[in-house]
Amino acid sequence: MQDLIKKIRSHMNMNQTEFAEKLNVTFATVNRWENGRAVPNKLAQDKIYDLCKEHNVPVYDIVLEKIEDASKSIELESGRVLLYHGSKSGIEGKIEPKSRKQCDFGAGFYMGTEPSQALTLICDYESAKFYIVSVAIDELKVLDVPADIEWAMLVAYHRGRMETVKGTPFYDKYQAMTEENDLVIGSIANDRMFYVIDSFFQGSLTDEALVNSLSALELGKQYVAVTQKGCDAVRIEKEIPISYLEKLFMKEVSEANRVKGTSLANDICKNYRREGLYFDEILEQAIGGKA
Repeated sequence: MQDLIKKIRSHMNMNQTEFAEKLNVTFATVNRWENGRAVPNKLAQDKIYDLCKEHNVPVYDIVLEKIEDASKSIELESGRVLLYHGSKSGIEGKIEPKSRKQCDFGAGFYMGTEPSQALTLICDYESAKFYIVSVAIDELKVLDVPADIEWAMLVAYHRGRMETVKGTPFYDKYQAMTEENDLVIGSIANDRMFYVIDSFFQGSLTDEALVNSLSALELGKQYVAVTQKGCDAVRIEKEIPISYLEKLFMKEVSEANRVKGTSLANDICKNYRREGLYFDEILEQAIGGKA
């Protein structure tokens, strides 16, 4: 937090006295913040947030720079991949594949290739923790899912959207897809993709529109350890503290991404109005034995 306060003040080109006056606190208070002897309470952080907004301070970019600098200092052995993980309450004890079953690829330990993926995931949780992790993939059985309709249908299966075709070969295909694999790699249904994928499931977007959305959004990847062997290959490299103030800016980015996703989905829906199949039509084909 102390480095963040310094960077914010520097960006606004203020000395400690001027910064203190803007926040209606003493010079000594700001000095203690920047020396790490004290941390601003939530009320003070709210005031700093308002001041940053007034002066267009790019706090979210500062957070990403902090994570990037920390990542660069990590040296990995051959075969390990550097990733990022956000936990709503922090990691305690052994890493296990115990997320909700209705996550994109089922129960597992989720990691992303971009810090922003994890940051926006945890921004609403007071006890959330952010981690830089690595996974040794050489000895794992890995399924790499392409960013196409197969990805969408696998997500649909794990989100419980295929119950009407349970027992069909179509359903069984996706039920078995991740079996006997330790790690699943695929596009992440992040904030920008949230509205798009839901629009597909709800029947207002065709599979053609969805695939084109995937290409347009250039989504990052998520690595999901779905077995204990996969989780045992994960190592926590660093925990990065994320303050209440930083989370306020992360919420802004999360909401902005959702708005962008909504706008993109609407535009693509217009361009591919009747090209391809809607989700319910795909399921109907599955029931009829055509899929």
